[in-house]
Amino acid sequence: MRLIAATHNKNKLREFKEILGPLGYEVVGEDEAGADIEVEETGTTFEENARLKAEAIHAATGAAVVADDSGLCVDALGGEPGVFSARYGGLDTDGARVELLLKNLAGVSREKRTARFMCAIVFIGADGGLVASTGSVEGYITEAPEGENGFGYDPVFFSPELGKTFAMASAAEKNAVSHRGRALAGLAEALKYTPDN
Repeated sequence: MRLIAATHNKNKLREFKEILGPLGYEVVGEDEAGADIEVEETGTTFEENARLKAEAIHAATGAAVVADDSGLCVDALGGEPGVFSARYGGLDTDGARVELLLKNLAGVSREKRTARFMCAIVFIGADGGLVASTGSVEGYITEAPEGENGFGYDPVFFSPELGKTFAMASAAEKNAVSHRGRALAGLAEALKYTPDN
């Protein structure tokens, strides 16, 4: 079954293909599917934003769609940047957003720098049936970026499970414990039991 991934992010698209491909889904990006739609993320939760994206692409194409929304929630900042992770402070680059995050945590002790990455994934089948899955991973924010891999806040997110930041981990290491990997695994499990499989 052909499945449109509502994303322009090549890293996300690759993860969707790796996990959903073995279930018989031919995953294509929205650009390739001719469904390049900009959806305003007005939801107050990750799941609401993922659902907005999935519903918009499904309405435009009638095809099966998968969409996600994810972000970093830092306890000492009251859960920020949260759903605004990709546009934190109105800044345009990952580096600038990481710099702002570290500035806002200046003087906060290691014990209070706890944080989690969260991800919500919404699947809408060609028949309009909806399945949602969430995943999260606990960690803390380092005082300076470490590592060259990954993207977003990966250089400052230390995972106790891995013993390193996400940016120091290989893609396989990160996917094994990441919020998106866990949400996708949950979705894959749910899809195994849907009527159209």
